Amino acid sequence: MKTKLTLMTIIAVMFIPICVNAISESAPIFLTIEPGSRSGAMGHAYVAQVDDAFAGWWNPGAMAFNRETQIAGIHTNWLGDVFDDIYYEYIGWNQYMEDIGNVGANVTFITYGQQEYTGEFSAEPEGVFSSFELAFGASYAYQFAQNKGLGVTFKFIYSSLGPGQGHTDLKKAYGMTYAFDIGYLHKGVSFGEFLAIPNLDFGFNFQNIGPNIVYQDQDQADPLPITWRMGLSYKLIDSEYSKLTFNTDMSKILANDDPIYKRVFTAWYDDFNIRKDEQGNKIDDFASLNNFINSVEVKETVFGFGAEYVYLDLLSLRTGYVMDRAGEIEGLSIGAGIHKEFGEQYRLGIDFAMQPAGELTEYNRTYSIKLDF
Repeated sequence: MKTKLTLMTIIAVMFIPICVNAISESAPIFLTIEPGSRSGAMGHAYVAQVDDAFAGWWNPGAMAFNRETQIAGIHTNWLGDVFDDIYYEYIGWNQYMEDIGNVGANVTFITYGQQEYTGEFSAEPEGVFSSFELAFGASYAYQFAQNKGLGVTFKFIYSSLGPGQGHTDLKKAYGMTYAFDIGYLHKGVSFGEFLAIPNLDFGFNFQNIGPNIVYQDQDQADPLPITWRMGLSYKLIDSEYSKLTFNTDMSKILANDDPIYKRVFTAWYDDFNIRKDEQGNKIDDFASLNNFINSVEVKETVFGFGAEYVYLDLLSLRTGYVMDRAGEIEGLSIGAGIHKEFGEQYRLGIDFAMQPAGELTEYNRTYSIKLDF
């Protein structure tokens, strides 16, 4: 009875905001930045493998399998080769409570530094302002079967972008809203009675389900970047001395004019056959494999591939490939991690990654830290 009540509560909470409308552009986009250097080194392919305190962001359903107290965080000068005052921060916490499930909390913060602002009829600077965005998350997860976990994360979102465009340029353009993530992890995927793959895990996370964020007025509200994310994780080697895992993820921001309950379906196909050739003729995206691969709809889907080798549970080597053609972020990622146990209770991990960053700079270098006890 407790299991049924828990699942009904999670599902009910998830669907509270589904009748909200959205438009093609999404904000605040900082909600789509993937935290963690371990995931960054593996091409952001982590939704089915996450087993640390980053699970509240990556897949709250994976939290259900954690049996330790976990803390994790990342601090990075985002696009540091170009901007010296853009910082991204994330800290997460997870706690197992017997017979109740897992609870967690996380904070995501990004600051865009200081910028000058000018008057309506003058190009001369009249002062400076700071821009930042912030999200507080609270998570709950429950393992409702030996190999299945379900979780939800609630977020309060605050976005302060700077002086507004109302009756005075000193009016702050800030917005507030809330959102939900719903995550699921299935360990040991099986395809019927005759095909079971014990080392293959499947995960998905439906992120940022919530009402539009309003900055100045309701007519100019911006929808959240509602994201569908899913992936597989396969452990090829799992011995006392070595572990080798391969991951693959795909994610897509669901954006169009439809209400959310329709957009879950229509956002997967509404951008097919919208391209035109140089003569202005419509291109049939289904006429050939090349047309399909280069369609707007497929380009808007982000793919990630990654691998991790762990030696003696002490040293990790990682690599991956991310393919975000719409965002023009594509390339190889690499990284490493060191894990150290202190006594019989504490385990510290430090991870490093170099990951593609697009046209502004070749790579982002990130470091993250986590503690289990």
